[in-house]
Amino acid sequence: MGLENKTIITAAITGAVTPKSACPWIPLQPEEIVEDAYKCWKAGAAVVHLHMRDDNGIGEMNKEKFKKTIEMLRGEHPDCDIIVNCTTAGESNAPMEKRIAHVKELDGIEMASYDAGSFNWMPAGIHDNSPEFLETLGKILTERKIKPEYEIFDTGMMGIVDYYVKQGVLVTPGHYAFVLGVLGGMAGTVDNLLDLYHRLPEGSTWAAFGIGKCAMEIMYATIAMHGNIRVGLEDNVYLSRGVKGTNEQFVQRAKQAVELFGREVATPEEAREMLGIPQLKR
Repeated sequence: MGLENKTIITAAITGAVTPKSACPWIPLQPEEIVEDAYKCWKAGAAVVHLHMRDDNGIGEMNKEKFKKTIEMLRGEHPDCDIIVNCTTAGESNAPMEKRIAHVKELDGIEMASYDAGSFNWMPAGIHDNSPEFLETLGKILTERKIKPEYEIFDTGMMGIVDYYVKQGVLVTPGHYAFVLGVLGGMAGTVDNLLDLYHRLPEGSTWAAFGIGKCAMEIMYATIAMHGNIRVGLEDNVYLSRGVKGTNEQFVQRAKQAVELFGREVATPEEAREMLGIPQLKR
């Protein structure tokens, strides 16, 4: 079967918010993150989405920790060709230069999140992605040929991406990630997923995921719609009611769901081809 029957699994293994006390298997420091990323790759993930935490477990945009993590992943596991996707929104209210330093300066980052607008992330505060930030980030990603992942929390953000494409800041075709179930964004329903899907520009690739209790519903619907999926402890800590899971287990279950539906899990090499990312140089 060709690439049209492939589904990309992204493992979002850490996030910026959920504390270790909520789930003992959340990896916080580079050594833990690298080992979890490797396990997820072996389980079927083609992409790993990276956040960094400070020594107290709080999300931070730390360029040196991103650098250490990427170098350790490639150095300690040379067989692992997983796609490295880094957040640009991992520390609340961090200054722009801190949020973009890693994508501006480091090698080895193949994808980066592009949260396409600001909103009230309830009840924590404002998720701030100003026009100045989005224009600056877009220009850096385009110049350095890092694939943006347009994280879409509400319909208006589709128009923001379109605006920067028309301005020449972003290029097409784009890759969209629909984030559903955040209080302040769109609720985690299949109706909302369909709404966003029908707004996709022609030729786009896309993924979707639900936060918390809607995670399974959105995953199954996305597979049925031939989209790509994201799983992991950044988004949901429960495999089932009262049962917490590891990142590896979430990927294993996602792979099983894809295959039960009659599709195939994309390898990192296939995912790079699907997303228009250069193949990894050994």
